[in-house]
Amino acid sequence: MSDLNAAELVSALARIVGDGNAKSSADAGEDFSHDEALNASWVEPDAVVFPESTAEVAAILEYADSHRVPVTARGAGTGLSGACVPRQGGVVISFDRMDQVLEIDPDNHCAVVQPGVTLDQLDAQLAPLGLVYPVFPGEYSASLGGNVNTNAGGMRAVKYGVTRHHVLGIEAVLPGGEVIRSGGKVVKTSTGYDLTQLVIGSEGTLAVVTEATLKLHPRLPHATTVLAPFETLEGVTSAVPRIIDSGVGPQILEYIDLLTMSAMTASGDLDLGIPEDVKATALAYLVVVLENAHEDRLDADVERLGVLLGDLGATDVYVLPSGAGRQLIEAREKAFWLAKANGANDVVDVVVPRATIPEFMERVSKLAADTGSWIAGCGHAGDGNVHLGVFQGDPDKRHEVMLGLYRAGMDLGGAISGEHGLGTEKRGYFLELEDPAKIALMRRIKVAFDPNGILNPGAVF
Repeated sequence: MSDLNAAELVSALARIVGDGNAKSSADAGEDFSHDEALNASWVEPDAVVFPESTAEVAAILEYADSHRVPVTARGAGTGLSGACVPRQGGVVISFDRMDQVLEIDPDNHCAVVQPGVTLDQLDAQLAPLGLVYPVFPGEYSASLGGNVNTNAGGMRAVKYGVTRHHVLGIEAVLPGGEVIRSGGKVVKTSTGYDLTQLVIGSEGTLAVVTEATLKLHPRLPHATTVLAPFETLEGVTSAVPRIIDSGVGPQILEYIDLLTMSAMTASGDLDLGIPEDVKATALAYLVVVLENAHEDRLDADVERLGVLLGDLGATDVYVLPSGAGRQLIEAREKAFWLAKANGANDVVDVVVPRATIPEFMERVSKLAADTGSWIAGCGHAGDGNVHLGVFQGDPDKRHEVMLGLYRAGMDLGGAISGEHGLGTEKRGYFLELEDPAKIALMRRIKVAFDPNGILNPGAVF
């Protein structure tokens, strides 16, 4: 692509963003050469640039496009699919300096943020106002720009949905340097193509998002965590539709398998008060978090849920003390790090229709047995997003396992990734398994946005 050397590139970018805000990879540090994907190769870019404004981003992209320099946008680097791993000879745009909450509008229940704002930073500003941005994908240090680019989800999706349900509008820069705005503070529009939704989840391959308008919700002050052990995973997943039918409106509805629950409680020294005889028969656990604006109504919902879970076959029902409930949710949110610490060779975030989770897990068990692999995990039972750690050291067998898992999910009407994105890690499986006509259409969209192919080349396609 580009015939510029690294020194020339850094010097040219410094003229746009100022001395000290454009660095070589050696000066920037290795953190910019990777994300948290387990198997993606680390690549040192020629330059890392730290813009402070949309105008600077536009100038960077205009320069990069004219010189055919690959560009990778990077938020906090917490992604799990290799989507922000740079390309050789390319530039990383880091949004460390574009980290401002530009506006909180309580009357319209929205916030306007720059892409470098982190979830915990936004939450700290919303909490005193009694508001919440309810998309928490499990890593509070993640940036909003990264969340928009991957359409991040998380445990609260069963009630609130995922990122694309909460982004009302964006400001974005196209490769030639043009700045576009799509959407805004309005909650609906039927005016032309919805470019906002097209850019969300595109993993930085179509445009660089420089601002997002987010939908907010009232922060409900009372919450309770309920834990129910079941003798089978099918018992857990069969209970989920009935819980949703009941009208209690769970904020979180998660399943955790026996192996993962044992690892979580052991690593976190977490005592949930479950008797040993109950543990001995439990193969899966259902975690339900309810919330309400009124404590008495929450208590009534918890009581109703407890009766329902008993009728649905739960071995027992435990209303956890607030501290234990918070620790359990935090442990669940750190499940990836637990799998990584225990030597997982890969991770999966397949999504299937929630009623098909038992059938999907049957295929998982057979695949594990056939390949001599160990596969364990948990998932968002309320929306069918299954998270698995795959322990298989042989690369050829692991490829067989991963391909089989993705094929099983798609056969059941699901998709390869529910929230982590394709990046470079799942790209090959996507290209092999997805409908070629859809891939061809996506490629044409890519060319329409990015005719010279400079934006995150290698991700998705």
